[in-house]
Amino acid sequence: MQPRRYLRAYMAGIVVPTLFLLVIMVVDAYQKYYFEVSNQFVFPLASRPLQRALLFPMAVVPNMWGLWNMLYLRYRSRLPWTLGLHGALLVVLLIPGGVVLAGALDTFTIQWGFALPMFPIGMAVYYLAWKYGVGRLNAEVGIA
Repeated sequence: MQPRRYLRAYMAGIVVPTLFLLVIMVVDAYQKYYFEVSNQFVFPLASRPLQRALLFPMAVVPNMWGLWNMLYLRYRSRLPWTLGLHGALLVVLLIPGGVVLAGALDTFTIQWGFALPMFPIGMAVYYLAWKYGVGRLNAEVGIA
């Protein structure tokens, strides 16, 4: 038995969303601090709502990915599905959780009519990210 399997699973799980959120934050910082001119010269990217919308996802999403990867490691011998499908199922928790959290904190309002079509798109993106991103990282740290 290898030591600290769950710690390695957690760390392999948080890498992909953390890198993606860093890219988003670089674009936001570039837009906010580089374009310090009047609005008529700025690309129409809303800086303040993006910051409010990313505050909790930056804390919640990578941690959920790490915990979800630990859960897969724990139950993979009993689960009849692949890592990609397991990752795609995380969308079923994250989208409703994000909608409820945004409404509870009065950050912004998302109507369920707009959130529901995002389920298949999110599941497809998460399937690929988990199959190729997290799967490769799991193999790299020796838990695949």
